Amino acid sequence: MPEFDSDRDQVIINAQEHGVEKVLLPNVDKSTTEHLLNLVAKYPDFCFPMMGLHPTSVTGNYKEELKNVESWLDKGKFYAIGEIGIDLYWDKSFKTQQEEVFRYQIDLAKKHNLPIVIHARESFDEIFGIMDEVMDEKLNGVFHAFTGSNNQAVKIIEWGFKIGIGGIVTFKNSGLDKVVNNIDINNIVLETDSPYLAPVPKRGKRNESAFVLYVAQKIAEIKNISLEEVAQVTTYNAKQLFKL
Repeated sequence: MPEFDSDRDQVIINAQEHGVEKVLLPNVDKSTTEHLLNLVAKYPDFCFPMMGLHPTSVTGNYKEELKNVESWLDKGKFYAIGEIGIDLYWDKSFKTQQEEVFRYQIDLAKKHNLPIVIHARESFDEIFGIMDEVMDEKLNGVFHAFTGSNNQAVKIIEWGFKIGIGGIVTFKNSGLDKVVNNIDINNIVLETDSPYLAPVPKRGKRNESAFVLYVAQKIAEIKNISLEEVAQVTTYNAKQLFKL
């Protein structure tokens, strides 16, 4: 993302100094693919790429965008299909196309035996409806930047998916802390969504990978367990899910 153009290398150093060993990078659309792959080439033991078309990039040219995704999946090594899903917060005008693209990329995930990373913003009902239809033993992944309810978390876990927890859990009035308290840590992976959703005490600033430490600390506090246990279990979860 352009937010890191001035200090990308330093951001990676910061992350490593804060104990981050691996970073998974989602794709957005054709405009980000080259930048994504350049970063992976520069830091092959630290940055691990996903490939996908983000729902907010689904517009009139979505078929061309999907061809880009398919082309790269056929010739490159990727660790997930992502970030995919449905976003009805910014724009509902391509809702039908977003649903079509989501289904299509789920099929790609099954074909390539890859997990999916789901973006669900004001779209849980739509996404759950599709998931109920397509869910089988070939499909797994994570609900990214989870903001749902206890019941939604239970459903996601029943599917065998992980729940991605990021900076929102540190926000005072998000209510996510109460939901996280009810989720077994074996079902959680840690996220940043950087440059977005920086956790407290960095809220309002540009987020970066090093700040995942604040998310881990908050989960440790909620669950009354050690930071080391949070790190150990969520790292194991991520390694298993993404086959790292």
